[in-house]
Amino acid sequence: MKPRHILLAVAIAAIWGFNFVVIKTGVATVPPFLLTGLRFLFSAVPAIFVIKAPNVHWRYIMGFGFVLGVGQFGFLFLAMRMGLPAGLTSLVLQLQAPFTMFFAWMILHELPRARQLWGASVAFGGMAVIAYERWSGPDALPLLLCLIASAGWAGANIIAKQAKPQNTLSFVIWSSLVPPLPMFALSYAFEDHAQLATALLHPTMLAVASLLFLAYASTLFGYGAWNFLLKTYAAGTVAPFSLLVPLFGIASGFIVFAERFDSYEIIGAALVITGLLIANLNWTRKAIPVPN
Repeated sequence: MKPRHILLAVAIAAIWGFNFVVIKTGVATVPPFLLTGLRFLFSAVPAIFVIKAPNVHWRYIMGFGFVLGVGQFGFLFLAMRMGLPAGLTSLVLQLQAPFTMFFAWMILHELPRARQLWGASVAFGGMAVIAYERWSGPDALPLLLCLIASAGWAGANIIAKQAKPQNTLSFVIWSSLVPPLPMFALSYAFEDHAQLATALLHPTMLAVASLLFLAYASTLFGYGAWNFLLKTYAAGTVAPFSLLVPLFGIASGFIVFAERFDSYEIIGAALVITGLLIANLNWTRKAIPVPN
């Protein structure tokens, strides 16, 4: 890779890693379901007026948008609203890689390689270590929600793999039209109406900045630049840079929120990252990476 493209890949990973701090800041003042709906609404509009719809069947656009918006980000934002630390969230969400491998085996009948199975086992072992002290009390539910979010990301990967869009950025933008309605409906049904009114009528500057970052920096710029790199270089050359995301997420959480890992979380994090490295060393299939 050219030096400027290496810097671009690192910058994307930094944006996606810092994204978890932005989400945690956003959900502190905006109810999570409402923020999820707004994030996708701003990701789609006004971009759909300048980027034409992808040449894929609408069921893939609908399925990808719903699984990604509700299945991944709906649960992710709720988990962070319930107190899951930004750094830990960025790490747990990367379990989408072994989940994708499992779903590809179950749905697409793609047999995983031995190295992938070993990597997945090590990563999930690390998750078990992290969960050792969290799998009871108030910390259990946010962790479970984040695991569901990582499975949602994996499901979106499978749908995208089946759709095979030629323009993946267009695919993401147009599928972003799907999540707002169900997320706004969930927000109206389950979130405090007074908080909704305050968030919409009297938004804070931090809330507005968080929304703009989520929609434009993380989604449109991040995904557009990542798509450019995937078109310019082999997927196996670009994909390993995504492993920098949890490192930037952990560092951002430490710098902004003074988040610290205990001994179990440090050991678990090391195992998860090691497992992801093992699984990715020889995995050359293209998967659609989705920004966090």
